[in-house]
Amino acid sequence: MRPEMAADSMGQERGGVPAQRPWLASYPPGCRWDAPLAIGTLGGLLDEAVARWSGRPALEYRGCRTTYAELGAAVDRLSAGLLRLGVTPRQPVGLLLPNTPWHPVCFLALARIGARVVHLSPLDAKRVLHHKLSDSGARLVITTDLPGLLPTATELLESGIVDRVLLGEDAAWGGEATAERDPRILSLSGVAAEKPAQWPAVSPEDVALLQYTGGTTGMPKGAMLTHGNLTAAVSIYRNWHDGGVLEEGEQRVLGVLPLFHIYALTSVLLRHLADGNEILLRPRFEAEAVLRDIEERRVTVLSGVPTIWIALLNHPGASSHDLSSLRACISGGAPLPFDVAARVEALLGQRLRIGWGMTETGPAGTRVPVGAVPRPGIIGLPLPGVDLRIVALDDPSRPLRPGEVGEMAIRGPSVFAGYLNQPAETAAAFRDGWFLTGDIGRMEEDGTFFLMDRRKNMIISGGFNVYPAAIEGAIYEHPDVAEVIVIGVPDPYRGQSAKAFVTLRPGAPEMTLDGLKAFLRDRVGRHEMPVALELRETLPRSPAGKLLASALVAEEREKNPTGMDAP
Repeated sequence: MRPEMAADSMGQERGGVPAQRPWLASYPPGCRWDAPLAIGTLGGLLDEAVARWSGRPALEYRGCRTTYAELGAAVDRLSAGLLRLGVTPRQPVGLLLPNTPWHPVCFLALARIGARVVHLSPLDAKRVLHHKLSDSGARLVITTDLPGLLPTATELLESGIVDRVLLGEDAAWGGEATAERDPRILSLSGVAAEKPAQWPAVSPEDVALLQYTGGTTGMPKGAMLTHGNLTAAVSIYRNWHDGGVLEEGEQRVLGVLPLFHIYALTSVLLRHLADGNEILLRPRFEAEAVLRDIEERRVTVLSGVPTIWIALLNHPGASSHDLSSLRACISGGAPLPFDVAARVEALLGQRLRIGWGMTETGPAGTRVPVGAVPRPGIIGLPLPGVDLRIVALDDPSRPLRPGEVGEMAIRGPSVFAGYLNQPAETAAAFRDGWFLTGDIGRMEEDGTFFLMDRRKNMIISGGFNVYPAAIEGAIYEHPDVAEVIVIGVPDPYRGQSAKAFVTLRPGAPEMTLDGLKAFLRDRVGRHEMPVALELRETLPRSPAGKLLASALVAEEREKNPTGMDAP
C-alpha cells in the first residue's frame, strides 16, 4: 500500500491551505493527526497480513482455527474459481452471509478480482433484498446453508431477481451437511481453482463495496466505498494511539457484530486482520455466550453497539463472570446513553472507547480519548486524517463557531464516492467538498465534538429544538427501564411533542406516564417532557442490532398520516 500524508506537521491541508483544527492540541500524547495513511487495495491488505503473520491464527469458528496462510490460500483458490466462472472486475455480487469464515473468504476473494460486494442482510425483508439486488445490478448471490439462508437464496433464484446462487456449505467449517438443495445451486467447493499467473488490475479508486444505508423515508441507498476508502479507514483506526498499546498479533477479538455491517467489517474484520490478531467469529449475539467467550477464551477486544452493552448489563449473571482479560471495549454504531455507559464501565472495570462514524465514512469519524471527562453526548476528537466541522442548518456552506449547534460535516480519505444511481442524492449530500452527515452537534473550543441527535430525528416543539437522544438518556437513568426510543408525534398546540416507547426490566412494576414525568421533572425541560408513553415487550431493531426509531415513526404515521408530517 502506498503511504499518503493526511496533512503536514504544521496543520496544512493538501495544497498548502491553512486548516482550522483546534483538536490538534487535544490529541493524546504520541498520537499524530497527520500520520501517514496506508491507502491501497483490499487484496494488498490481505497479502501484507499473510506475509507478516503467516502461521498465526486469523479466524476461530466452532473451536477450529484458520491461520493467515490458510486464509490467504482459501481466498486465492476462490478468487481463481470465480474468475473461471466468469465473474469480472466491477461486477456486483451479493453476499448473503452471517459471521462464518465464508464471509471473509468470499468478501476478500471478490475484492481480489475487483468485483463489487453487495452486502445483503439475512434479516432483510424480501422487498428490501429485491431492491438491493435490482438497484446494484447483482445477478449472482453467494450464501451458506445455515438456517433460513438457503430458502431465501432459493426464492431469489425462483423469482428471477438473480441468475445464479453459489453455496458455501457450513459443513466446511464443522457444521452439518445439507440434505437437499436446488440442483441449480452450485457449491463453492466446486468453484475453487488454481491461482492464475496474474490477477486482474485493481486500483484504490475502484469501488469495492456497495453498502446499503438509510431507507427510513424510502428504500436504502447504495453507498459506494472504494478500496482506498476502506484501506484508509483501517489505517486511520490503526493510527489512533491512546493510552495502553494493544500489541499486534497478540489480541483475541470477539467478532459478534454482523460483518455485513460497515462497523464490524472495517473496525473488527479488516482492521484486526491488518494487525495480525485472531478474530473469534460468532454467527449471532447471545449475552451468555459472549460472557463465556470472554471468560474461557480470554477475549481481549470487544466491539459492540448499545443494544449489546444493554443486554450484557441486563444479564443476571454478568457480574459473576471473569472479564479481566478485556483490554479494549469499543462502543459505536449508535449513541450510547451516558448513564448506560457509566454502568457498562462499572461492569467491565474499564473505560469504554466510544466513537462516532457512518456507513458513508467507512465508518471512521471520531474517538473519545480515554483521559477525557465523560459527559453526555461526547463523541471526541476527529481521528487521524479526518476533518470535521459544524455548519449552519440553513446554510451548509457557513461554518459555525465553537459552542454553536449545527450539522456535522466531514471530509477525509475514507469518505465514500457517492450513492449508486443517485446523482441528485449524492450532490445534495456534499457541500464544498464536505459530506453533510445529517447529525446535529457542536464543537467546543478545544476541538471536542458532541452529538445532539440525527437531524431527521429532531423534534420542533413550540419553536424549540428537542433532541430525542437527550430525553432517552434521561429515561435510561430510571432503574426500571431496559430500553427506550423517543420520537416526535403530532401535538395540536406545540406542533410536535415527544413520545416514549419503553421496555421494562424483568420484575419491574408497571410504569405510568405520570410516574415517568415525575421521574423526569428535574432531568428534562418542560418542552422536552414526553406527552405519551407506550410500554412494549420489545423494540424494533435494525439488522445490525441498533434500536430503530424509524420503524416507530412509520407506525405513528400510519395512525396519523397527515399529522406526522407536521413541522
